[in-house]
Amino acid sequence: MTTLICNCNQTMPLNPRVLGDALDEDLTLHTTLCRRDAPAFQKACRSKDELVVACTQESQLFTELSEQTEGAVALDVRPIHFVNIRETGGWGREGARAMPKMAALLAAARLPDPEPVPTVTYKSEGRLLIIGKLDESERIAAMVGDVLQVSLMATGGRGTQARRHPVIAGALHEVRGWLGAFDVSWRTDNPIDLDLCTRCNACVAACPEGAIGLDYQIDMDRCKSHRACVTACESVGAINFQREDQAHTERFDIVLDLRDTPAFTQHAPPQGYFHLAGGLKSEAAMATVIQLRDLVGEFEKPKFFTYKQKLCAHGRNETVGCNACVEVCSALAVSSDLKRNQIIVNPNLCVGCGACTTVCPTGALSYAYPRAGEQGTKLRTVLSTYAKAGGKDAALLLHSDKAGAALVADLGRAASLDAKAVRGVPARVIPQPLWHTASVGLDVWLPAFAYGASQVWVLMTGEEAPQYREAVRAQMDVAQAIVNGLGYSGRHFRLIEATDVTALDAALDDAPAQAVKRRATFAIQAEKRATVELALDHLLQDSAAQRAPAEAIALPGASLLGTINVNKDTCTLCLSCVSACPASALQDNTERPQLRFIEKNCVQCGLCASTCPEDAITLQPRLLLGEQRKQLRVLNEAQPYHCIRCAKPFGTLKGIEVMLAKLSGHAMFQGEALERLKMCGDCRVVDLYSNPGEARITDH
Repeated sequence: MTTLICNCNQTMPLNPRVLGDALDEDLTLHTTLCRRDAPAFQKACRSKDELVVACTQESQLFTELSEQTEGAVALDVRPIHFVNIRETGGWGREGARAMPKMAALLAAARLPDPEPVPTVTYKSEGRLLIIGKLDESERIAAMVGDVLQVSLMATGGRGTQARRHPVIAGALHEVRGWLGAFDVSWRTDNPIDLDLCTRCNACVAACPEGAIGLDYQIDMDRCKSHRACVTACESVGAINFQREDQAHTERFDIVLDLRDTPAFTQHAPPQGYFHLAGGLKSEAAMATVIQLRDLVGEFEKPKFFTYKQKLCAHGRNETVGCNACVEVCSALAVSSDLKRNQIIVNPNLCVGCGACTTVCPTGALSYAYPRAGEQGTKLRTVLSTYAKAGGKDAALLLHSDKAGAALVADLGRAASLDAKAVRGVPARVIPQPLWHTASVGLDVWLPAFAYGASQVWVLMTGEEAPQYREAVRAQMDVAQAIVNGLGYSGRHFRLIEATDVTALDAALDDAPAQAVKRRATFAIQAEKRATVELALDHLLQDSAAQRAPAEAIALPGASLLGTINVNKDTCTLCLSCVSACPASALQDNTERPQLRFIEKNCVQCGLCASTCPEDAITLQPRLLLGEQRKQLRVLNEAQPYHCIRCAKPFGTLKGIEVMLAKLSGHAMFQGEALERLKMCGDCRVVDLYSNPGEARITDH
């Protein structure tokens, strides 16, 4: 492994000895690696060793220099890993104390890239539909028409006389789909057929009410049925007031919507759909036009999730239990399929936010890129390297790799210009980029705390869906309740909302919280609950000497941990809840009428409560601290009911009594028929055949 560090023309303090000791590597300090010291980079490019360059600003220059260096290892064989230690650590008031943090960032950059995952493919031939006023649509079409096949759906406006693109007129019904597969449906509800119209303006001049504009559509509210336009258009035949409305559907690859109200109202619209309410006047207009031009060809993205139906607590027997993933998805990519007692995730609509995996209590949905184990290895490496270099009170700052990373970098740059105005990223704060800040939850935060992080912060910059903020905040409340209940003082988990440098600088000025005494070494598992259990086991042992004696820690309602309470007065031990439980937390006893429970397995999905016909079950979020949490215990039991014919137990006394009380007044259950309900299944059959006349009456 070769690591190249540079103090960027002596603008930040770097101690190569401290960094080298933490990385177990001899480091040379460069001053201008991208200029005068470039030969050192070229020499490293010729080596087959993994190469880390502590600079992101000049990553393009270094990449080009590597390609031009004779004898350099090809980048597809040995890629270069770039890492930012300047804005994230070196530039700021505490730059001289940031060596442990820089060592941690360099160590993370030395890790291998995540393993490939399955991909989702989009194919686009460049068929673009622009929905909006004709004049604005035509101007945008002129900018992209050389590379895209443009069609226009007119919603008013004044078009040009030159017909350059097909124009669709009618009432838009629906737009659905994604890049390469948008199905657009509409109804032709206007007398003028724009496919036949020659834009000669004869109808416009002939209409006495001025009901026809230069969008070549008739305003039916103004039209008084003079039909002068029909006469003027007779030779062309584009106007027909007797034409019946017709439904149309056509497929497009890309949709640009210029209307005030978009076709998709969810926070994350499908890929390939763009909404520009202000047309070319909006700030995003030109960037969107450039993006449109590039959407021809085949595109791939990672399949961000994995789904294991056997773990899913969404439904049983067409009854909804956990619906968290469906409710949180901002792309409407997750839907319910109760007939199969599962959820369905559309990979084409999924944008990779991972919020569904964060709120999933069972781990049925898990984030795949990077995988949980890879994420855990990175966090463990970062925190162990930070501690090895002498760092104290580490605070992990999890942020998005786009807007979040840009804001963190802006804070560092602002501190380099005016350290009195802003402090910059504190020495103990270790920024870590994520594809999306909603993609990690309790199964990452708790292990990070167990690995030695004093605090775990999630930075959101306003780009996230509102439900993501609420979901992350709710899960953080659970994590905070756990560690505080275990005796660790301070605020350990926090959602930071900042959109500018000043707000972020203030938010990072927070006192450290109490960390673990002994750092954990376990690996994050593929199964979410297995990871949470490993973290809890470590924290229970680490905190044993400092926490106050308690039976359980009360947790907020969003918890994936807890117990259930059974009202023994109303429970009939029908055991419907046992068959509904997806996690084997509820169990029966084949030897006697009992409802048994393993609290460790409970995911608080609520299926037992919604299934119970007597409404006898309520949920209680909590963390039970004793060994009883992992043991089978009895929640309710009853005296068995014995068959009146053979004395074999076949139900509960209470259950049979309730059934007899409910059916005693029914005409079908009188006399011998009612007595037969007191028999086991075998004796009931024998009794029926012993009294054939009675049997015929009952059958009738």
